[in-house]
Amino acid sequence: MKTVLCYGDSLTWGYSAEGPSRHAFEDRWPSVLQNALGPEVEVIAEGLNGRTTAFDDHLAGADRNGARLLPSMLTTHAPLDLVILFLGANDMKPWIAGRAIASKQGIGRLINIIRSHGYPFGEAAPEILVVAPPPLRETGDPDFAAMFEGGIEQSRMLASFYADLADEQGCGFFDAGLVARTTPQDGVHLDAENTRAVGRGLEPVVRLMLGL
Repeated sequence: MKTVLCYGDSLTWGYSAEGPSRHAFEDRWPSVLQNALGPEVEVIAEGLNGRTTAFDDHLAGADRNGARLLPSMLTTHAPLDLVILFLGANDMKPWIAGRAIASKQGIGRLINIIRSHGYPFGEAAPEILVVAPPPLRETGDPDFAAMFEGGIEQSRMLASFYADLADEQGCGFFDAGLVARTTPQDGVHLDAENTRAVGRGLEPVVRLMLGL
């Protein structure tokens, strides 16, 4: 049995701009990936709305700093064969970071945490797959437009920055923007079809990294 941890934000949690609400379980990309990989792989969805790569945001009750929470998740779900890092969209908020280079550095911090973590029973560190979120887009929603002001251009740089980082660090890389587009309803999230597309797009990459 192989185990995959999907560490992400609302795109992994399954936030739907319609409602707003949460996508049906079967439509969320980790569920689609699980179904595609079959029973020999356990896919764990660890998504949190508003999660950043490595920055504080105190606007909600849950701790959104991905770097602070990751060690607990690594121990909770060990042993792990692969960790998928699908973060960065929330870093585009101007009060968080607002710069793509900050997200690259945040992902770099998460890679270091995964590789240096003290795993139970001396287990080896898992492989890492870095996923760039689809770029933000224009929206008529005034709150989301203000919340991510200036983030569209910066979000378009994430894939390039992440690809370079993954190459430097010997990680896998996948650009979710090649298979999915954010919805114009809020400019940030994915509709059901696009979140399913992420799961389908990740399947061959994950299979290769797991040696399946």
